[in-house]
Amino acid sequence: MSRKALFLAGFAVVASSATAVYVLHEAPPAALRQQGPAVDTAPIAAGMKDLLATYRKIIVLTAGEATPGANEREQANLVGRELFHENQERQAKLDGALARLAASNNPRRHEALDSLLDQVESDPSLFDADRLAYRELLAGLQGELAKDSSLRAIKLHKRVSEDLDALAEIERNYDKEIRAVFGRFDTRAIQLKREKWDAYVAHLQTLYQRERILKDYGVVLPYPPRPEPAEPPAPQQKDEAEIFGTALPKKTVVLTFDDGPHRRYSAEIAAILKQYGAPAVFFNVGRNLGEIDKAGQPRLNAGAQVSRKLMADGYAVGNHSFTHAQLSKASGDALKAEIFNTDALLKAMDPHRAQLFRFPYGARSKEGMGYLASAHLTSVMWNIDSLDWADPVPSSIADRVLNTVNKEGRGIILFHDIHERTVKALPAVLDRLVAEGYRFAGWDGSTFKVPSTETAPVPRAAATGYASSWAIVVGIDSYPKWPRLQYAVRDARGVSEMLIQKFGFAADHVFTLSNEQATRAGILAAFHDRLAHGGMQANDRLFVFFAGHGATRKLSSGRELGYIIPYDSDPDSFDTDAIPMTEIQNIAESLSAKHELFVMDACYSGLGLTRGRSDSSFLRDNARRLGRQMLTAGGADQMVADGGPNGHSVFTWTLLQGLGGKADLNGDGLITATELAAYVAPAVASVSHQTPAFGSLPGSEGGDFVFELPPENEFLNTQTAQLSNDAIALNNKLDAKASAPAEPVVVKDLQGGERTIATPAPVPVSARQQAQRANDRGLQLYKEKQYAAAEAQFTEALKLRPDFALAANNLGFVYYKQDKFAEAARWFENAIKMDPSRAIAYLNLADAHGHAGDKDKAKAAYKTYLELAPNGSGAGYARQQLEQL
Repeated sequence: MSRKALFLAGFAVVASSATAVYVLHEAPPAALRQQGPAVDTAPIAAGMKDLLATYRKIIVLTAGEATPGANEREQANLVGRELFHENQERQAKLDGALARLAASNNPRRHEALDSLLDQVESDPSLFDADRLAYRELLAGLQGELAKDSSLRAIKLHKRVSEDLDALAEIERNYDKEIRAVFGRFDTRAIQLKREKWDAYVAHLQTLYQRERILKDYGVVLPYPPRPEPAEPPAPQQKDEAEIFGTALPKKTVVLTFDDGPHRRYSAEIAAILKQYGAPAVFFNVGRNLGEIDKAGQPRLNAGAQVSRKLMADGYAVGNHSFTHAQLSKASGDALKAEIFNTDALLKAMDPHRAQLFRFPYGARSKEGMGYLASAHLTSVMWNIDSLDWADPVPSSIADRVLNTVNKEGRGIILFHDIHERTVKALPAVLDRLVAEGYRFAGWDGSTFKVPSTETAPVPRAAATGYASSWAIVVGIDSYPKWPRLQYAVRDARGVSEMLIQKFGFAADHVFTLSNEQATRAGILAAFHDRLAHGGMQANDRLFVFFAGHGATRKLSSGRELGYIIPYDSDPDSFDTDAIPMTEIQNIAESLSAKHELFVMDACYSGLGLTRGRSDSSFLRDNARRLGRQMLTAGGADQMVADGGPNGHSVFTWTLLQGLGGKADLNGDGLITATELAAYVAPAVASVSHQTPAFGSLPGSEGGDFVFELPPENEFLNTQTAQLSNDAIALNNKLDAKASAPAEPVVVKDLQGGERTIATPAPVPVSARQQAQRANDRGLQLYKEKQYAAAEAQFTEALKLRPDFALAANNLGFVYYKQDKFAEAARWFENAIKMDPSRAIAYLNLADAHGHAGDKDKAKAAYKTYLELAPNGSGAGYARQQLEQL
């Protein structure tokens, strides 16, 4: 499967499983190297080097933070935070300088920006992790370039976009390593360096020493005292004038977020917290909320709207000073203004703001504490530091928090709501905390405590949080002694592709057995050798799919026993050479994976399933409950309906449609096995003579297998495939039986009875997430040629996120398919304004103008497409159209 272009080390590579193509960053053509005064980029380049140097020092200070003594760790973190905020100021100045350069009239501005990007991409001294220091800087530059419609700016925008994709790849690589699953990557002609994180830190420690950094910032650590005879442990610190969190009840934590509000990340963090039913405190920096005018009156800005929404949603919002200065070094009116100005802004938002204050860096003084007392504010510190301000890798942040919580047993956790990495790390932290029985305390106006009637989380799946994903996929058509099947192998292949391409299962963890490979010995060896002895861990998941014959034998006791039929089974002796479901049950119980899901596209009964359970505390329970579940195509004496679209059985086609997104019944971007059954079972039963069944195998503790839907990022164009008419007709029938959220669904269990599944209610998500889900639904509807419904979904996505270029393009293409070419062109133009380097939007725009009869505009758009993607999939078509115009 092709990956995005990665621009690193000065050039790009587009890689697939078979080929790799080099694409050099081209120098500006002579015609574009216009005369004009040279741009002095030295100050910006120097600032970028300083940004990197400070980023590196922060990592040196905080790397291995658990090993030094408590005093050294505290001093290192204090200096590290100061360095971080220095870099925030430096970042703001660089953002401004780049914005001014991008907006200037100097004809050589693009040449100058090219040279600065060369510094990020081509400097041989940079490690992969170094480049993460420039991520936010590049994102800001991308936004500035979007305002310039010149071809050179568009090309630069494309280059920056590809650089950001490369940085995302670097983050994913380190994320995998830190999760201890760093392994073989697909071979490419050009590789990212992929240094191990420990090797990177070791390299930095040859450049900078922690002691020297501390000394430069006025800290000299004394020699450690001589060991003294052991004394009884000191009594636990109590929270009095200041709150540290050490007096909280055991297994109780307070979640706090500093330095906001952030126009995007604060809302996303709040949406995640709401999904877990977790209260929190957001400590705001006053200048992010507004200012105090000359008359002493508060003037709120757009940031205040973000915090006002947090308050309305029940979150406490506290004071984090006005400028984030180190208040231990301030005094008099300056110190007083830092506290009281922000308090005035918070009161202007809501007179009932939380009377809480957090000193920046934790640096406080007696005078500062006195001002807090006069303002009736309480100082809130922390005893669990995520170090998300220092650590660029989400999984490392999560591991640090969880390890510290495990050590402390309770406390106040410090996060920051100004980093994307915090948004990514938070679900993993919350999953583990709820799994281990921790409770979240909120501010009740006088203290932190867990509400007596703790808010139940919205029933939803936990973020998957699986360490590794495994699958065994079996498809048998060519039985030597059983009736041959037509679609089983294709069903298996379709499931394997779905798991790898959509859900990110590693290809070498998906074991596919077809026809003669799927003997009894081969299937059992896949379980015993490849899984049990292949490195499966307790936090992994296993998906098993079988497409082939099934059989049922009645025992002397009257109980029925089901079998799956391997390739080499004989109908006259299947009770000895087939695989009884009792053996599958034993295997399921013996494997160490947390969640296992068996999907059987075969009909039989007698599987001995037990009833699963579901309750309103699903989120808190699922992460710690084992899950052993099974979904089957039908019962005994029922024939599998093989006449589904695209060469699939009806059951597997419906399963794939469900996994494609239709089974996300509550729109949270996650599909549980229970949701999948609630979609598949009634839908299949409505269009065939099969009655699919669902339940839990013995040994299950009620856990639910979870699939996480990736966001769709396809820009619709003339090459986008749509479903065949028979597939659309079947989907219409299936969707007619689809359940509304929270509507109970009755399905068969394999004991012959019935069970009711309560489908989950919609969950609160951020506007950005809602927009993505609306776009994804629109894409599904477009492929089913439901243009009016697709148009409504893309429109909804743009209402929720007005700068959503993907949805704008897709809305334009829906108009295009309905021959509304003028409307289509307007939306393609909107998409280009939002994302100027998106080549496919220019191709769409050219087609729309061409059909509308505007040849000049069509020519211009085709030419721009070819400038951006001279070797793109539509390049030949674009050249052909230019010849005809």
